[in-house]
Amino acid sequence: MLHLVAFLLHCLPLAMGHYDICKSWVTTDDGPSWEFYACQPKAMRMKDYVTVRVDPPGITCGDPPERFCTHENPYLCSDECDASTPDLAHPPKLMFDKEDEGLATYWQSVTWSRYPEPLLANITLSWNKSIELTDDIVVTFEYGRPTIMMLEKSLDNGRTWHPYQYYADDCMEAFGMPARRVRDLSTTNANRIICTEEYSRWAGSKKEKNVRLEVRDRFAIFAGQDLRNMDNLYTRLESAKGLKDFFTMTDLRMRLLRPALGGTYVQRENLYKYFYAVSNIEVTGRCKCNLHANLCSFKEGSLQCECEHNTTGQDCGKCKKNFRTRSWRAGSYLPLPNGSPNACAAAGSAFGNCECYGHSNRCSYIDFLNVVTCVSCKHNTRGQHCQHCRLGFYRNGSAELDDENVCIECNCNQIGSLHDRCNETGYCECREGASGPKCDDCLPNYYWRQGCFPNVCDEELLICQNGGTCYQNQRCICPAGYKGVLCEQSKCDSDNKACNSASSTYLSLTLFLISALILQLRHLDF
Repeated sequence: MLHLVAFLLHCLPLAMGHYDICKSWVTTDDGPSWEFYACQPKAMRMKDYVTVRVDPPGITCGDPPERFCTHENPYLCSDECDASTPDLAHPPKLMFDKEDEGLATYWQSVTWSRYPEPLLANITLSWNKSIELTDDIVVTFEYGRPTIMMLEKSLDNGRTWHPYQYYADDCMEAFGMPARRVRDLSTTNANRIICTEEYSRWAGSKKEKNVRLEVRDRFAIFAGQDLRNMDNLYTRLESAKGLKDFFTMTDLRMRLLRPALGGTYVQRENLYKYFYAVSNIEVTGRCKCNLHANLCSFKEGSLQCECEHNTTGQDCGKCKKNFRTRSWRAGSYLPLPNGSPNACAAAGSAFGNCECYGHSNRCSYIDFLNVVTCVSCKHNTRGQHCQHCRLGFYRNGSAELDDENVCIECNCNQIGSLHDRCNETGYCECREGASGPKCDDCLPNYYWRQGCFPNVCDEELLICQNGGTCYQNQRCICPAGYKGVLCEQSKCDSDNKACNSASSTYLSLTLFLISALILQLRHLDF
């Protein structure tokens, strides 16, 4: 009976499609051997392994010490942030600590005392490892959620960034996008990047504190609201182009673009109540091991997959030495319920097993490396087995390796991108301010003019002063008597000599006219 229970417990995860067993020792007519399965690590709290960076420098409050208020008591500014006093300091590490008996500890920014200059802050989380999200990202704000923010992610350790989700109290005004909800997406656009207004409208600082990236709602599009039909989700992750990559990242960046306003416009007479405060960031996911490992350990300061299937590398992304008969391939969730391990095979003879996937019909033996390599790879491929794409091309995820269209041209915008190469998902490396897969669009607060340039002015954050008007976000047209980038500077205030000189000239001219008039009157009297 106990043996039966043990057998059922062994088979249950496989039947449920959890992919948590990599191999099993089986006996067949040919004798005992290992049977391999696609496998992946369990989900865990990824914030326990993250490093955080907050910028720009000086955005964290407390140096120098600063008073601040709350929206509930906007004119009772008795709270203080002081980096030199532990009880009054709000460093970035407090976004990831354990709350003590319900007392919230939080990172806090400086206040918006430099209005109308925008109060901008970036919070960057880095894992130095590819991870796959398994649940919602939840960011908890104290004293009100931002009215405008966005999430970005990187797949290449912060070298390139891509929009993940936009948040605003008015999406059309902030980002030029209509507001959408994840639960209204369908199977054909489940990985669509949206702007949501659900988390940005003022609801009172003590009521609504959380901002979410709704991972579970996107899973539910395929697995149902209770997430019971996971087989369908795993099938879609393999078959839907870009879906698996949507939940994958190495870095996450939160761009805070405008703080909570308390349901009103900016009240310039009291700017000490506008700031950002983050008490917690929850990220739940698993190490990406390409379905070649069920364990992931924290070693030497970073997460490492404990690779099976004769694979190796931080993400089990290549075959071990002497197991390179075939090109490396990621495991697959299909066919259900065990998937395909696509294990690396032991090397045979040096000449007998060279695959070129139909992109070359000639091989060459490299004596000092003791390997056989394909020669003159066609169809924009390269590599020992013509299994990689040439620079300037990327892998077509919907094509098999032997397909002539396996490599697609990057087509990076020559002005917006740094070069003509892209990453494995087709995203180009953009210049500052540029965005989009091909770097042919601009980030918010930038405008396009043969490249992306930061807005000099707008009607929201960078407002022309003293009656100036903003011309195409590129410059302020100032009224007479004012100058400066935002028309914030009086010509007289900035150049007293010019004003004094002009006043002296005016006075001299006036005296001259009066003297001339007196002489004329005397002449008439005579």
